[in-house]
Amino acid sequence: MKVNTIREALLTFVTVVLITTPVFAQKTIVAIYKSGTQQYFIDQGEGFQSAAKELGYQAKIINVELDSNQAISAVSDAIASGAKGIAITAPDQALGPAVSTTAAEAGVLLVATDDPLKDSKGNPVPFVGFDGTAMGNEVGKRAGELFVSSGWQGKSNYGVLSVEVQTLTVCNDRTNAARAQVMSAGVSADKIYAVSYSGTTDSALAAAGPVITAHPSVDKWIVFACNDEGVLGTTNALKNAGFLPNDVIAVGLGAYEACRPWKAGVPTGFKAALYLSGVDVGKAAARALINSLEKGQPLPPKTVADTTIVDPSNYESIMPCQ
Repeated sequence: MKVNTIREALLTFVTVVLITTPVFAQKTIVAIYKSGTQQYFIDQGEGFQSAAKELGYQAKIINVELDSNQAISAVSDAIASGAKGIAITAPDQALGPAVSTTAAEAGVLLVATDDPLKDSKGNPVPFVGFDGTAMGNEVGKRAGELFVSSGWQGKSNYGVLSVEVQTLTVCNDRTNAARAQVMSAGVSADKIYAVSYSGTTDSALAAAGPVITAHPSVDKWIVFACNDEGVLGTTNALKNAGFLPNDVIAVGLGAYEACRPWKAGVPTGFKAALYLSGVDVGKAAARALINSLEKGQPLPPKTVADTTIVDPSNYESIMPCQ
């Protein structure tokens, strides 16, 4: 046998051993995202992969685009591929018992990112993300401050669009808190109108249009939502209905959509937003999984990331804007 042929055979053998041994499998973690094409989850995936690489692990990202069946399959596929840790933002919180049981039976660590999950016994799955009520409080507080300074109270027939993912508890925490804060600033409860959407820009646009049309006497609008996409879709609906940016006080949640018109110098209904770093959440999830794998310690029950209110005057010094 020629020397080159022997060398090639040895290289092939080593490669096969590395790929199929448990040691290699233990160096793999997976993140599953319900809306992987949204900028927030793109950022989170980058943070997840970056932290994994720093700690000597491989990381794979799976996007299931709000499909529960795909999410369940993604968990099974991740386990079959040798992943020892999974982070998941599930498209439906009802999936908690199924995905946690599957992971536990396989001996795979699981953390819920962004949207809390519960296992089959009703216990919370270890969580990495933000505090929904605290987020909503910040959004509502700023919206209330902008409402007070606008002079709309008593002078305009204003309305509030509360754009809600009503099937998701973390979203209800956000919008319920925001609603309470704007009411404490003087907004009348009968002027708040719910807009039910799925979490995407297009669904918010479609859902907000009929609500706006149903209230033709309203000439000024306050907008908040579960995420930036909800606010963007709703402000687009308001624009389509003929409302000018000065007629709208919209406070985003995420800031990745809000900052784009600010960066371009384009007039917009986005007057402020709560900045959430998807990168930070991704890094925290990867580090929690890897730390537990390496040290054999339980996952921390809850890891909460910080948030910051931004507006056109300060966003450049606080966040990147793509």
